[in-house]
Amino acid sequence: MAVLARLPGVGRRTAERMAVKLARDPQGLTRELGTALADLAARTAVCSQCGDLTLRGTDPCALCTSPRRDSRILCVVEEPSDIQSLEASGAFQGRYHALLGRLSPMRGEGPGHLRLEALLKRIEADGITEVILALSPDVEGDSTAAFIRHILEKRPGIRVTRLALGVPAGSAIAYADPLTLARALQGRQNM
Repeated sequence: MAVLARLPGVGRRTAERMAVKLARDPQGLTRELGTALADLAARTAVCSQCGDLTLRGTDPCALCTSPRRDSRILCVVEEPSDIQSLEASGAFQGRYHALLGRLSPMRGEGPGHLRLEALLKRIEADGITEVILALSPDVEGDSTAAFIRHILEKRPGIRVTRLALGVPAGSAIAYADPLTLARALQGRQNM
């Protein structure tokens, strides 16, 4: 149960329910889950450039090697799953860099826990002209973005931007919290 609780989005109660389900069906679901996890480990790896998941033996990944992508724009995200979300939008055609975390003093995660050295090397080697910070709009994401901006502002010729923040499409203003509304007003655009 403790191992299940270490998965993202799985709390203690959810881990308990999962453990009970697996214990009640030890031959069927447990065996299938074990096979699927072994297959995942055997078939996938982490891209050495962007940090996304890739098929084992395909490093760098297809996103990093595609000639159709703009190699001068780098979108920095927290996790590989963020890359998949941005790719689903179809709106970004640059390259990615997953930090594999974010600054979190409460969890003891500082700059040494992130792929910051790899980020700085990529910016230098690839001639990056814009870094888009696509980090979570919470305290830890904001701190991570500010830290990266501080590091990059010393480097000439690099534009540092951040994803727009505000009211989500299809939502009503009445349901937005005060911080979201304040950010939406600050980031307003010409029409």
